[in-house]
Amino acid sequence: MRGLASRVSRRALLCAVGALHGNVSHCLVAKQSYATACVERHLQRLSKPAIPTNFLRWSALGFYRTSKFASGFSPLKPKPLESIIDIERAKSKTPEELADIWDDYHLGRGHIGASMNPKLYCLLKQRAENCRYFVIPLWKGSGYTTMFVQVQMPHMIFTGLEDYKARGTQAAPYLTVSYYTEFAESKELVLIRGDVVFTSKLSDSEAKWLMETAQSFYLNDTRYKLVERFNKETRDFEFKDVLQALEMPVL
Repeated sequence: MRGLASRVSRRALLCAVGALHGNVSHCLVAKQSYATACVERHLQRLSKPAIPTNFLRWSALGFYRTSKFASGFSPLKPKPLESIIDIERAKSKTPEELADIWDDYHLGRGHIGASMNPKLYCLLKQRAENCRYFVIPLWKGSGYTTMFVQVQMPHMIFTGLEDYKARGTQAAPYLTVSYYTEFAESKELVLIRGDVVFTSKLSDSEAKWLMETAQSFYLNDTRYKLVERFNKETRDFEFKDVLQALEMPVL
């Protein structure tokens, strides 16, 4: 059964990638392919699918059976905050000082340090509960590579769509992001840590851009409509709308 599900999801991914890049040789959107029909039957047998059952064009990435990410994070286990900073000393700092120290600590270390207001974090968490998945183009050279994002707060996980196509369920995340709420009440500060898993795939600056861009799609009302469409009205989702929102050329 697992092998069948893997084959079905891999075929469905070929369909999704074909639709993403406008490649009709991979996917004839007007007609249901064998892979699409198999995916539909497979989804109907599940009582609680992790991804909405209308993921036909973007039925994606083999997350039907559980909420696990492709590499098996369920849930992701980040480093405890106390293993990163001295919490007792941090208590004596102002929010501005703590945010600066946190950011500076992560510079040039294969990690990203950032912070946000707890109200924004709560909004991000609330919206991610209903819309866990999205796709973001990352510009590289003369084109872009498409990143798939899974948001399950307090974590975000990013991997490459093409990498999953090649590696299936063995694809590992390129970037993981964790949110720490220990100082949300006392300092009105949520600390954010991004860990670049593959430095050969992402630079620190690219990782920071991905993290900030993903957050913007959940926190900006206009952009969030695209996230909702991707998760709830998949047939109407157009990747070019994401490119236009980011002012990227439609290739």
